[in-house]
Amino acid sequence: MGFMSGGRWSLWALGIPLLLLPLAVTSAQAEVRLNCEGTLVEARGGAERERPIERLRFSLALEAERRDSDAALALLQERLATVRSALQALNARELRVSSPSTWQRPAEAGRPPLAQASLQVSGLLAPSRLQSLIRQIGALPGVRLAPVSPEADPARSSVDRRSLLAAAYRQAYARAEDVAVALGLSRLQPLEVQVEDGQGPVPLRTMATKADPPPPFDPAELPPPKDAASMFVRFCAR
Repeated sequence: MGFMSGGRWSLWALGIPLLLLPLAVTSAQAEVRLNCEGTLVEARGGAERERPIERLRFSLALEAERRDSDAALALLQERLATVRSALQALNARELRVSSPSTWQRPAEAGRPPLAQASLQVSGLLAPSRLQSLIRQIGALPGVRLAPVSPEADPARSSVDRRSLLAAAYRQAYARAEDVAVALGLSRLQPLEVQVEDGQGPVPLRTMATKADPPPPFDPAELPPPKDAASMFVRFCAR
């Protein structure tokens, strides 16, 4: 449990307090001064885990241009209807469509001024739909594919996070214990824990091409979602 000492909170526990880890996380990067009637030992631990790909989060830009804004918006609306229909055929979920924006492209050498309109579309797809997304959706007029991010099952995120925190703490404890034993000390008490979480699904940038025969886009080759946690712990060794 935590207790007040000199107007500041401290954490005292015996053994490896895995169940007390959530209580050890102070407010954002709070500076805490703690008393230790022994030797202060600092250690850092970390853990990471790859998770199975459950879905793909995609996004794309849809563009159109005509002589004036009204015509550009009308063409954009037609293209959106085509893209929406194609995505629905792929069982896309959580479709989000931004409001359109327009701007005037100035005249250039040999090119008249044109009005351009664009919007963004995003959503979720099953990994097995990757090939269709790139070849069918990416090949539609005015479509520009953006990064595709593999995602894991969100229902397990809290369970996996606890497991990662526990593993990070165990590593920090083991490292601090090595130092304590080298100093002839045998007892460690955690004083302060600072936790940093990280999630690293690496985006895959894919662009459709019409020049070559379509190679297979294999979702198994996508970088898997990766969760990570690192922890900085101050111990009192005695």
